[in-house]
Amino acid sequence: MPLQTLEPQRLYRQIADQLRGLISKGEFDVGARIPAERDLAKQLGVSRPSVREALIALEVEGWVEIRTGSGVYVLDRSHRTSVPTAGTEWGPLEIIRARRMVEGETAATAAQHGKRKDVDAMRRAIQTMREMAARNEVPHEGDRAFHLAIVNACGNVVLTETVQGFWESRHGPIFARMIDYFETMDSWQAAIGEHEAILDAVAARDPAAARDAMHQHMDKFHQRFSASWRRAKAT
Repeated sequence: MPLQTLEPQRLYRQIADQLRGLISKGEFDVGARIPAERDLAKQLGVSRPSVREALIALEVEGWVEIRTGSGVYVLDRSHRTSVPTAGTEWGPLEIIRARRMVEGETAATAAQHGKRKDVDAMRRAIQTMREMAARNEVPHEGDRAFHLAIVNACGNVVLTETVQGFWESRHGPIFARMIDYFETMDSWQAAIGEHEAILDAVAARDPAAARDAMHQHMDKFHQRFSASWRRAKAT
């Protein structure tokens, strides 16, 4: 298969471009199953999660259908008009890695300089998460409020706007589809516990523990998005 080794620069987009080109040239017939994620990763010299982001981008654009437990199949595009995903959209896993770096430090700074009102805002945010989860609602509102409460405690508008930008990126079509596949109420319950560990460290005014707790949260968030496909796409 004429695939080229890729450099690590917006990998998911480079992978998607190569696969889209092969489909356009007829390398894969309509209805054909393209090679498995692990085989594509090996041929391209990239990680499986990067391949996964690319496949989801192609699904969003209407080039393929992902059938959980079966594979990825080429769709008939003869009567389709797709709107390509923005070439500048950040990859979800890159966003999580960036958040790990930035928000690890905001958590440490919040532990060092945060005030009681900031800790109270974090507690309220976690309570909102608990209440929403108890109603079987995805607790995005409380999650966002928690992370913004942490960065607001730093007193730096640039950091605040940076974290807000991370959150806005969740509305991108690729990130939204990743969430559709991999976030469950069970994973949100785990995330609430991770938030509580961050809060405990900030409230204890322990910067090192707060940084570590945020790093662990982001690492587990990344792992959840990197896990094997485990549920069918929501309809």
